[in-house]
Amino acid sequence: MVTSAPVEVDRPDVRGEEEVAEETDRPWTTIVWNDPINLMSYVTYVFESYFGYPKTKAHKLMLDVHHRGKAVVAHGSREEMERDVSAMHSYGLWATMQRA
Repeated sequence: MVTSAPVEVDRPDVRGEEEVAEETDRPWTTIVWNDPINLMSYVTYVFESYFGYPKTKAHKLMLDVHHRGKAVVAHGSREEMERDVSAMHSYGLWATMQRA
């Protein structure tokens, strides 16, 4: 009687390389939320000084925060967004991060 030993078979990943790369490289965002404490001019100042945004972009983002209740102010890796959220908290702004 002839018996065969189990054989390991490599299974190809059924997902394409682009899907795998997209899953691992998926960017995160930093969101600044409206609050009743900070002045609009101060929020604009923070966006200019911390992110280095020109005054027009910083002002537009501040208006989004004020009128829409929030604005996405940055995109990047999880570590970068954790740093940005922490910085926004140090400026006294309410910020969170989420996957894009």
